[in-house]
Amino acid sequence: MKHKGRGAVSNRSSRFMPFQSEPDGGSAEGKPASVFYREQAVSIITRNQSPDVPFDYSINPYRGCEHGCIYCFARPNHAYVDLSPGLDFETRIFVKENAAERLERSLRRPGYRPSPITLGTATDPYQPVEAERRITRQLLQVLVRYRHPFSLITKSTLVTRDLDLLAEAARHDLVSVVLSITTLDNPLKARLEPRTASGEGRLRAVAALAGAGVPVGVMVAPLIPWINDGELETILERSRQAGAGWAGYILLRLPREVAPLFEEWLQAHYPQRTQRVLNTLRECRGGQLYRSEFGSRMRGEGVYARLLGDRFRRACERLELSPATRPQPAAHRFRIPVSALTPEQEPGLKPDTADSPQLTLFDNVP
Repeated sequence: MKHKGRGAVSNRSSRFMPFQSEPDGGSAEGKPASVFYREQAVSIITRNQSPDVPFDYSINPYRGCEHGCIYCFARPNHAYVDLSPGLDFETRIFVKENAAERLERSLRRPGYRPSPITLGTATDPYQPVEAERRITRQLLQVLVRYRHPFSLITKSTLVTRDLDLLAEAARHDLVSVVLSITTLDNPLKARLEPRTASGEGRLRAVAALAGAGVPVGVMVAPLIPWINDGELETILERSRQAGAGWAGYILLRLPREVAPLFEEWLQAHYPQRTQRVLNTLRECRGGQLYRSEFGSRMRGEGVYARLLGDRFRRACERLELSPATRPQPAAHRFRIPVSALTPEQEPGLKPDTADSPQLTLFDNVP
């Protein structure tokens, strides 16, 4: 069953649950409603163990994501809190209210050595709830105050709200930002990643960041055979025109519960293409829908994968767009501020005094 504004077709059970669950109906129109849970993080910085990604440490201010991207590789994580990677992932959102406090405690530990931290590696740090809760903004305030290197990955135009902090960080060579642009086709976007910004909106965000002096690149991800792969060159060209300095791409990944959820989505929206899409993915994954081996899982293998890589490289060469070599923020400017100083007294940084709208939060018991 299709749900307007949601990516998943069902609330398919996780690998840990022997039963099938369904959303409780939510709003008066019967649409699955979003519920937000308070989460007090014990720690906030996660160490990356994968050689396939260009960062060692990450922070995710939220667990679950209202953007509803059907292909999101983080969906299976909801199984660890006894929720479905399906509709639950995009309607049951955990808000890490003490994220900024935990980050600051980590940075002040004796012997702490700064290394670039990436925000938004699993779920989007600028998903809709961020407009109200401002957890990501609080994290940026801490990082800028400590002159700590960081990067951001997002699909949201809300990132431009924080141009003041990002521009300040850029002046100290502390930051880079990546906009993930999947499609410029709005009807496809509404089905594939329903609560994200439009592709045109993301291009405007690229232009705004570049105009403010913030190093910005794009990730064309994921590329899905026979769905959005034909847009690769156009997205790269438009991104370059907007001011992007580098680019990357990822072939669709379907780990664990994501594979059956994506197949359901194909059957609901593109029934005539379903087998063609799935068969091409199998050709790129050694006959399987997903393989987790480092080195090939982001790009795939075989004829189709090679042709996709060739197209990407040729487009980058033509556009003089650097292929996925984003600048590394500087770590040598890290400092621990004098504890007596407040954000109001820190040079170049204004305190966040805006009132946050009221949002109903529940204890984190699903």
